This record gives sequence, C-alpha cells and structure tokens, in this order.
Amino acid sequence: MNKQQLISATETFVKTTLKNAEGGHDWFHILRVWNNAKLISKQENVDGFIVELGALLHDIADSKFHDGDETIGPKIAREFLESQFVENSVIVHIENIISNISYKGGNFKQNFTSPELDVLQDADRLDALGAVGIARCFNYGGFKNRQLYNPAIPPNLTMTKEEYKNSKAPTINHFYEKLLLLKDKMNTKTGRRLAEERHLYMEQFLTQFYNEWDGEK
Repeated sequence: MNKQQLISATETFVKTTLKNAEGGHDWFHILRVWNNAKLISKQENVDGFIVELGALLHDIADSKFHDGDETIGPKIAREFLESQFVENSVIVHIENIISNISYKGGNFKQNFTSPELDVLQDADRLDALGAVGIARCFNYGGFKNRQLYNPAIPPNLTMTKEEYKNSKAPTINHFYEKLLLLKDKMNTKTGRRLAEERHLYMEQFLTQFYNEWDGEK
C-alpha cells in the first residue's frame, strides 16, 4: 500500500468511526482540520504524509467523550495503523501528535514537539476560531446542556488541567478560558495570519452578544 492509498484508507476508517460523533467533533471537523493543515503545510518544511495522517486521526477518540481517558485516541490510531502495516516510527509520531495536540487548559505542558505537530495544532485551533469556532462552541455547550451565559459565573483563567476538563461553566466563559487565547498560541506564520481575522470576528460577536443580552440592540 502506498502513501496515498493509506491516506484514503484512513479517511474511510475515520468517516466510519465518527459517523455518530457530536457535531463539533465529527467527520466534518476532521475534514476542516485536514484542509487547514494542507494549507499551512505549503509554507512549512514538514512531512506532508505525517501531517495528513495526523489530521485524519487527531480526534479519532476525543477524551472528553470517553470519560477523560486520553489513552484511547492513541490506542485506536495505533491499532488501525498496525492493521495497515505502517512502520512503527510513523505510528509513534502519530500517537505523540494525538496526545499533545489538544489545548487541555492553560496549565498543560506538552511533552513532545515536531514541525508536523506545530502545523496540526494550528490547523485544529483555527477550527475553534471564527464563525465555525462560535458554532462549535455553542453546539458543544448544548450537547452538555450548559447555560449560554450567566453574569454571576465569571471565567476562570487559572484552571488546572483537571478543572478545565471537568468544567460545567456557561458556554460564553469558554471564549475567555480558551478561544480568545488561541491567537497568541499559534505556531506558524500562516496560522497566525488566519487566526487574527477569526479572532476579530469572535470579539465582534461577543460585543453584539452582550448588547443584545442587555437589551441595548
């Protein structure tokens, strides 16, 4: 099996595995991240094969849908790639990408770096910004039956990883606890450029949201 055949097989596997996933973490999220990653890669010195595999498999089993277990995603990815007779060095790289790509709260320290992870982090974070990021944020909040906004519950900007993982705060808080912080955490020039525009859109949305909440517009 050549590399393109493996990419196609991985695409089919991910589509099947995520066919019933929550709307913000479904196949279409994977597709957007995949497209973002290919766009960013054009300006970076990276292994495009690793980037594409990582994009397709990065959310194969998001821990927040598996009782916080962060080992399931890498395990499923390894089992699939082994079934396709992929060399172990590639599998280990993909496992490390899956284990370190997510935000996980402001105090999380990732223990692995690579140019491919840098690209994939930016690609994934871009999908949490802008119009799509807003839609995904409220979709997940509805999925978890969270309040839209509660002025009596301020954002917590000093959460530990465990507090971040277990938070039940209103959806608007997530903008301050994660989404608005992503622009300054981008790794690549292309990622930073795209993040700026999407970040501005979210700030404009929040201004409109508060005006409507307070009956000013």
